[in-house]
Parts: sequence; structure tokens; C-alpha cells
Amino acid sequence: MAPFTSSLRRALLAAGALALACGVQTAAAHEFWIQPERFWLPVGTPTPMTLQVGTGTERQRSQLPPRRVLRFDATARAGEIQDLRPALTLGAPDADGALSFARPGPYVVTLRSDAAAQSHLSAARFNAYAEEEGLTPALETRAARGLQAIDASERYSRQTKALVQVGEGGDPAVVTRPVGLDLEIVPEVSPYASPRPAALPVRVLYEGRPLAGALVKLTDLGHDAAPLEQHRTDGEGRAGFAMPRGGAWMMDVVWTRPLADEGVDFETVFSSLSFGFPD
Repeated sequence: MAPFTSSLRRALLAAGALALACGVQTAAAHEFWIQPERFWLPVGTPTPMTLQVGTGTERQRSQLPPRRVLRFDATARAGEIQDLRPALTLGAPDADGALSFARPGPYVVTLRSDAAAQSHLSAARFNAYAEEEGLTPALETRAARGLQAIDASERYSRQTKALVQVGEGGDPAVVTRPVGLDLEIVPEVSPYASPRPAALPVRVLYEGRPLAGALVKLTDLGHDAAPLEQHRTDGEGRAGFAMPRGGAWMMDVVWTRPLADEGVDFETVFSSLSFGFPD
């Protein structure tokens, strides 16, 4: 399989080096995903990967510290789970780790952080963020309590999956099964199925149940200034997208719940799904 272009790799590494050197932290960078250099790779061949946060001009290497990683693994056929935490090199100059698999087939690479991070925003910034991300529970709670003019805070976790195809074949149903995240985008068809489906329907689960009214965005990572498509989930947690034909892609969704007497106002989960195709 052909790798992604060297220019893409150089851009990712340069952005990461700049972010690490400058200590940049952007509160508005909501997107977070696993970015392998290649989503399709031969059996036994490693590919470097980075953790990316933000899109457009805000895109950079994540500064997630190792202590916050609760889970980093890969799910394969028959529910086999491979612990990938020993392969993490978070904050290293060139990459945050490497992916390599000994058997062919699709793999769902999963990372979950704790919810120790916090965000404190002015009323105007929080209201704009909640509107942009479709955070209905936050908007409704603040309206019901008359808090629209009051600053807000949240604690949050990052939970993400990447679809990696190793060699040829394998069971495409691997990528259509939930892996147990608090907030999860579950494809209802595999984008790696042959022949490739014309549409990409997904289902969003929150705490294991279908989530209605969540805003799901699809972004072309080669042109990531704005999402290419975005849709709200229906009453069964479903949303439909056109199937991308090439390149690297990321879907993301955010959800929150109000808290009481816990020092912050909301607990939020940022979730994503990344995948890509050979050149």
C-alpha cells in the first residue's frame, strides 16, 4: 500500500514541533484524533502516529501527558484486544508512538484519557462554544437557571478511535462494533469494505445508549479549515454522510452533562473517529 505523502508528514511534524516548543494551549481546539502516517499498512510494518488537536490554524500536536492515558489499545477480529501503551512516546520530537500489527485485517485503535483536564471560559465564549458544538444539555441548563451571563467551567476527557487496515481482507464487522467508550462514533458500515459503500452511516452512543441531537462533523484532514459535512443524530442516534473516496478523514462529536457540587459546572467528552485511504 502506498503511504501518505511526505509533505503531509512534514507538515504534521512541523506543527507538532512548533506547539511543543512554544507550549501552545488553545482552549478552542476541541477536535482530537489519532493521526497515523498511514491508515493502510503491510503486515508487520510500523507506521508513526501523532495525537492531533484542533483544525485549521489551531491544529497542533496534542500535549496530553502519559499519566492521563487510561487506555490505548487495538481491537481486532473476535474481540481480541492488544495493549498499545508500551508503544506510546508522547511528546517525543518526531511522533507520539508507532503502530504495527502482525496479522492482516482491520484494527480499531482506541485511546481514552481521564477527565482531569478543566476549561474555564467567560460567559460569551462558553455560550458560543456550546452553540458551535451543539451542546444542548449545557444550553438548556444555563437557560433554565438564568446563567447565560455567568462564566462556566467543565472537566473533560478525550476519547478517540482510528481505523487501520493491515494487509488485505479481514472481517469488516470489526469496525462496526462499539469498543466501550463513554461517547463513541460507531460506523454502521466499514469504509474499508470492498466494494466501498456509497454512504457512511454512523451511530453515536453515550454511556452505551443511542444519543439523539448530537452534532457530528466530518472533516477532510487535508483541507481542515471547516467540516465538509455536519449532521445532528436522529432519535436512534444515527446520522448519514457521503462516503469519502480518498485521503484522511476525521469525524468528531462532543457531549456534556451538568454537574452539581463538584467544583465545575459540566463534564464533557470529546470523541472522534479517524480513517483514511491509500494514495
